[in-house]
This record gives sequence, structure tokens and C-alpha cells, in this order.
Amino acid sequence: MLAHMMEWLNLGVRWIHMIVGVAWIGASFYFVWLENNLNRSNPREGLSGDLWAIHGGGIYHLEKYKLAPPTMPENLHWFKWEAYSTWLSGVALLCVVFYANPTLYLLAPGSSLSGAEGVHIGLGSLFVGWFIYSFLCDSPLGKRPALLGVVLFVLLVAAAYGFSKVFSGRGAYLHVGAIMGTIMVGNVFRIIMPAQRALVAAIA
Repeated sequence: MLAHMMEWLNLGVRWIHMIVGVAWIGASFYFVWLENNLNRSNPREGLSGDLWAIHGGGIYHLEKYKLAPPTMPENLHWFKWEAYSTWLSGVALLCVVFYANPTLYLLAPGSSLSGAEGVHIGLGSLFVGWFIYSFLCDSPLGKRPALLGVVLFVLLVAAAYGFSKVFSGRGAYLHVGAIMGTIMVGNVFRIIMPAQRALVAAIA
């Protein structure tokens, strides 16, 4: 019975993770598309552009302000929960697939690590990866994006190699992806959202 419950839990969390992940990345792609397709010819005063669109039987008129509308709306939608939900469901999926029974899927066959040690390495790597990324971005290296990108790529390859020595192939590479996802969501939580709150507070 427990095995069947874990299978259904695995399936449910996996679908939730996929759906919210598509929503997060889809919203990001949508705003890139929107920015690139704004009509910027003779916009109204205070606007940088607008776009007319039709979808699902509805006609929409979207406007982008150069700074802010004359009066800020009471209900301003913040695009953050798509990212947070993706990370939370991803960690939940790691727990269901790997951490609930680490000797089954997480650890490499014949590994000398205990299950608890494997779980600590897996979870710890997410936060260590974020702190290393954040430290490098705040260092002088952060002013050289190309070099920073090379260094981060090398560190991710090194992480994949290190994981492959103690984790199964599946566990190793999914944890590399989890580190990348944690970095992305960490940017939303620590950098993007505080900057947007400061912007709204300054122009309100």
C-alpha cells in the first residue's frame, strides 16, 4: 500500500512541478515577446508602447508605461509565485524520488555513503551552489559577464563530476539541474523582487 501511495505521490508532484515550471518559463517568454512587439510609434504621453492582441475569443489592449501610471492601481499582479512554486515542487519531487529512500535511487551502487549523508549532500549542494553564485556575482568577477559565465559553467561541470562519484547518474544530473533552478529562483527572491518593490515604493 505504501509503495502505491508513493507512486501516486511521485506522479502528482511531478505533474505539478512540470505545470508550474511551464507557467514560469512561459510567462518569461511571453514578456520577452511582448517587449519585442510593442508598437512604439507615436505612443500616448507617458507610454513607451502598446499592443493589441486577440486570444481565446477576447481582444486585449496592453500598454507599457515609461515609468508608472499617474495613479498606481490597488491590485498590481506580481509574477513571483510561478518561480516559487516551481522550486518548492522541485524540492518536493527530490524528497519523494531521492530522499525518502536514498539508497534506492540517489546513491551510486556500492557507495560508502549512508543514506543520511547522501541527503545532506544533495540538499546542501542547492544552498552552497546559490551562495557560490551570489558571491561570484558580487565579486569583481561580476563586472565581467563573459568570464563569469565561463567560471560558472566550469563549476557546474565540476559539480556534475563530483556528484557522479557518489550519486547514481540520475541523481547526479538532476541535482545539477536543481542547483541551476535554485540559482534562478534565488535571483527572483533576492534580487528581482526586492528591486521591483523598491521601484514601486519610489514611484507610488
